[in-house]
Amino acid sequence: EQHSAFSSDCGVCRCVTFSRDGTLLGWSNGKGVSVVKSSDGSSVSTFDLPKTALMGISPLNNILVTWQPYTKTQDSPQGEANLRLFDLQSGRLVKALYQKKVDSWCPSWSDDEKICVRSVNNELHFYENNDFDSIANKLHMQKVSDFALSPGGQPSKVAVYVPGSKGAPSFVRLYQYPNLGGPTAALANKSFFKADKVTMQWNKKASAVLVTASTEVDKTGASYYGEQTLHYLAVNGETALVQLAKNGPIYDVAWSPSSSEFCVVYGFMPAKATVFNLKCDPVFDFGTGPRNAAYYSPQGHILVLAGFGNLRGQMEVWDVKKYKQVSKPQAPDATHFSWCPDGEHIVTATCAPRLRVGNGYKIWHYTGSVLHRFEVASGSELYEVRWQPFPDGSFPERPIKYQAAPSELGTTQAPPTQAYRPPALRHLPATASSKLHEDEPPQDLRPGVSGERSLSKTALKNQRKREAKKAAKQKLKAIEELKEQQAAGKVLQKNQVRRFRKTQT
Repeated sequence: EQHSAFSSDCGVCRCVTFSRDGTLLGWSNGKGVSVVKSSDGSSVSTFDLPKTALMGISPLNNILVTWQPYTKTQDSPQGEANLRLFDLQSGRLVKALYQKKVDSWCPSWSDDEKICVRSVNNELHFYENNDFDSIANKLHMQKVSDFALSPGGQPSKVAVYVPGSKGAPSFVRLYQYPNLGGPTAALANKSFFKADKVTMQWNKKASAVLVTASTEVDKTGASYYGEQTLHYLAVNGETALVQLAKNGPIYDVAWSPSSSEFCVVYGFMPAKATVFNLKCDPVFDFGTGPRNAAYYSPQGHILVLAGFGNLRGQMEVWDVKKYKQVSKPQAPDATHFSWCPDGEHIVTATCAPRLRVGNGYKIWHYTGSVLHRFEVASGSELYEVRWQPFPDGSFPERPIKYQAAPSELGTTQAPPTQAYRPPALRHLPATASSKLHEDEPPQDLRPGVSGERSLSKTALKNQRKREAKKAAKQKLKAIEELKEQQAAGKVLQKNQVRRFRKTQT
């Protein structure tokens, strides 16, 4: 049902955002920006900013930041400041800044708002306590292309990426604020080639970063999507290249909310999905399947592996503690997926402009039951669907159910598929059909759970050497026995004669 206290805005809405704790809701409708309380819809502030295209709210709800496209006019050849920061309660303009590119447009705050960072002309500017009139600190390196501020409070850490040039490798470094200068200031450093851009992801405890480095073009011609590599950096200085068991693109990387493991979806279709621990050792392999995304529940007890976009929308819901599959529903044509903060419900949506027909959304229970379905009217389009956020700890973890939740709309569990058989052969008994791809089954790689951990390349090589040596010894023993039998005048059988001649040659 529609929220009774919230009156709909029928204007052309350009963007919408919730505050991090979900208590505030803001949107831009082409006439101005409005911010209201989520609980009762009462107005907090309104701003006369008709051109606003993007907006955000700081973690403690003190600052509203808005961005509009940068433009120049004859009256102002330098253009007007297009990034504005307002005090949310009073509506006062705190600072107006220039931000020409939409990439990294929004400043990044620490959770306690003691530090705010933004990228300006290949250097990072640090502000303290929301004082934007003075720059408290700077991190200047050659061509800082991207950065990621750690979640949580103090001490804040920042990961910076510098692309390679003239034969020099690209690198990512971790710093702890305010120690930003000097050769020994970096907590960790990882350099690598083959990187046109990177994606940096901190875990929730801010103890490690995963860096997905990708190139625009795969020079070997093996992949249309370029090449990707995954690197691990920890604040204690440890770094590693995450070894993946299958060649091909890296589709998605997701940290568990526990910060102790992460899931990677990778490899040419059908793609593999593997959970790794903080030593970058594989813990559980989900086998292969049609998937390109991974989503942990907010409590971290459930993992959904899904195949959206150009795949048919299959979702695999897994119990992370037991590594047991809970359900396998299908959401065809879905362009959006997100967990409800309660860790029980999921929303999938078909949105424009990715798809302009069949727009709507579904609310699911993780056991595969569809609890609610909404479809937009013919000729209308759906652009975005969002859950109201809640502070961490608002919803405790509940025991996982394996039986489908009751629903009038039923479930969408995928029926077992069979190979096509022409009508003339359907009266005959079915024969085993060959598949284009043989799906690999899931495999528990934890030591002591189901056999020993898979061997490394060196251990495998040594094992093969030992097996070859043992086989050679057995062969020599057999030769000696045949020679003794021949010397004793014993008549050899035909197969023994053949074996003896083989050994002689």
